[in-house]
Amino acid sequence: MSLQKLRSSRSLRLTMRFVIPLVMVMILLAYIVVPLVDKLTLRWSIRDLDMRSKLITNALQEPLGDLLVLENRTKINSLFKRAIQDERLLAIGYCDGQSKLLYRTPTLPDNLGCSLPKSSILESPSLMQLPQGLVHVAVNPIIIEGVPSGSLVLVHDMSFVERRSSDTRKYILILFAVLCLITSFITVLVAHLSWRGWMTGVRALLRGDDMIKSKSSSSELQPLVGDLRALLRTIDAERRIADDVTLSWNPDTLRSLLYKQLAGEQIIVVSNREPYIHVKGCAGVEIQRPASGLVTAVEPVMRACSGIWIAHGGGTADHDVVDKNDHFAVPPEHPEYTLRRIWLTHEEEQGYYYGFANEGLWPLCHIAHVRPIFRTSDWEQYVAINQRFADAVVQEADREDPVVLVQDYHFALLPGMLRKVLPKATIITFWHIPWPNPESFGICPWREELLKGMLGSTIIGFHTPFHCKNFLETVDRYLETRIEHASSTISHGGYLTLVESYPISIQWPTPWQESQPSIATCRTEIRRYLKIDDDCLVGLGVDRLDYTKGILERLRAVECLLENHPEMIGRFSFIQIAAPSRSA
Repeated sequence: MSLQKLRSSRSLRLTMRFVIPLVMVMILLAYIVVPLVDKLTLRWSIRDLDMRSKLITNALQEPLGDLLVLENRTKINSLFKRAIQDERLLAIGYCDGQSKLLYRTPTLPDNLGCSLPKSSILESPSLMQLPQGLVHVAVNPIIIEGVPSGSLVLVHDMSFVERRSSDTRKYILILFAVLCLITSFITVLVAHLSWRGWMTGVRALLRGDDMIKSKSSSSELQPLVGDLRALLRTIDAERRIADDVTLSWNPDTLRSLLYKQLAGEQIIVVSNREPYIHVKGCAGVEIQRPASGLVTAVEPVMRACSGIWIAHGGGTADHDVVDKNDHFAVPPEHPEYTLRRIWLTHEEEQGYYYGFANEGLWPLCHIAHVRPIFRTSDWEQYVAINQRFADAVVQEADREDPVVLVQDYHFALLPGMLRKVLPKATIITFWHIPWPNPESFGICPWREELLKGMLGSTIIGFHTPFHCKNFLETVDRYLETRIEHASSTISHGGYLTLVESYPISIQWPTPWQESQPSIATCRTEIRRYLKIDDDCLVGLGVDRLDYTKGILERLRAVECLLENHPEMIGRFSFIQIAAPSRSA
């Protein structure tokens, strides 16, 4: 019984917490609105009586003019008496041009002359307070054949206005009372339902049940619910890791993990290379998938959690398939995310991509035996294109805290640009190529700008711990920052950046693997297409056409093989597949 009383008391307190302020607000509104409505009603009535007085003057003007010429007092008085039979018209008087009152009805007040009252305590000069009540006085000129012939004094009874104001006040008070009751009922009902639903959801969370439905979460208590959800997700993840260390990674596992970790988040990927390229072929527009490890690694993530992929549209038919917002749904056969294409001119691509990125950063980071080339014009294009991609991310972001996945060395400045506009965003940068030692990186003229841009990231990922170590040492050498080597974090500009190694794997088998012919069929087709004998050994290389891939060294090795073993001539063939993605 005591528990029931406690619940009733708590319910009553919750009800009063909403009802009392609501009633007070309604009373205050009524206190403000009622006098305002009275004033508006009075003004509207005065305008109505002014117009009515002019209409009566116009109606009496012609017959009154004829009677004035004849000076027929009897008929003039009879005309006035017929006019005041109107329930609102109280009295009529006529004044000549010298403002002398010549004709009048008995009901005309004695203290009223041929002009409006001069000492009126009311807000309108046309109003006059009489012992029998408030009246409206109008003095309108009489025009006969274009010549002024005196004026007509009309007095209207204002008692109907007072009755109208009284009725209006009554209706307004009734309306506010009804609104107060309805609003109080709805508010209390919603409050009780929200409280009950929230308590049910919290109990479910504490019991470890599934995620509560969104409709059972109160907005003002949402932070607590979010904390509880995060706590349960953490506990659940730790339990899963402890219970199943042999987790089998496949598309369904990835999709399930990303859905739980990124549920409700907007995912935006930024890369130079697009996952699908449209080119004009003999049979029309054809779709190609570029030879890129980046695309192979990142696209399963986008397929799993959807989102927007922003990339440079370099295909000859890319313009032909996008909508007005430069969007295209991919994959074409079963769309799961959106591709946003950015257009670059030939000069911009030469400066930003082939120039600064491929002739500068690429050999610099690989410590290749090719001298990096840094030009001011290329740097300016690099900055401009990074800003263009950053603007595109801001345009596509539909919230202030999206998850932005920045890919590779083409966008070293982009995280810092985004951090200024979207300070709450989660920016994850993955550097797909090695990171050199501080001495090698120091030859870049814009090393500080690149490092500051990258430190706009929430997380910076590299392939190996060695690359992370080089990056931390490079930042320590060229920037004033606080580095915690134990946690691998960098504090710069008020933001904390985590630097970790995340070796990227590739999806296998690929989605299109099932549609491929068998290995034996492929071998037969290759030998037939290239006219290679069945007893001939075949070597195969698949790479991008890039000087860092060792293609020239590979060809020299084949040459040495044939020189040292002439018996292999005619019995060994080497096939090199090179995707022309870079010309550096």
